Amino acid sequence: MITSTKTVPIQKLVEELRTLPESAFIPTEPLRQFLTQMPVDAESLAPYLTWDRQHYTRNLIDRTPLYELMAICWEVGQESSVHNHRDQNCWMAVPLGRLQVENFHLVDQDLAAGRSRLEPLNTVEMNIAHPCAVDPADPVHRVINPREFNQRAVSLHVYSRPFDTCVVYSPEQGTCGEIKLHFTTEYGKPK
Repeated sequence: MITSTKTVPIQKLVEELRTLPESAFIPTEPLRQFLTQMPVDAESLAPYLTWDRQHYTRNLIDRTPLYELMAICWEVGQESSVHNHRDQNCWMAVPLGRLQVENFHLVDQDLAAGRSRLEPLNTVEMNIAHPCAVDPADPVHRVINPREFNQRAVSLHVYSRPFDTCVVYSPEQGTCGEIKLHFTTEYGKPK
């Protein structure tokens, strides 16, 4: 059961992120704790939220040379591909709903040949009280809004540093390939 939590508007989170030194984005635990202490009020995200029945949406909120912050909107049953973060750190918080993160260990990868081998590691649940950080040692994962949760969800993602491509994997087929990332909206405006 999630208890009532004091929340902050998204602009307050942005202001605070912009004051953090580069060193705050290197280990993962301090920024995860920071997100735990500053859960975002879901209503303040309204200008950044776009929904699509076919696919989750990526909505840029803020970007500096040090980090980017986006809101991802998940309809019931939507999930990401299994992917990496280009050797950048990633933190995720869930101001609305709850989500599962399936983590994988990359056993080997031959990107040129499009082959990879993954082993499942664990699955964790994120909600307003429990943000998470991607483990830099095993950064391959997918995010899922399971049908049984039966509600829309929004996740906030902080990437340090910004990146615009990633590698996606098919654990079932043992394949991998690079994709270009796109935003559905930027700063509250359609792309």
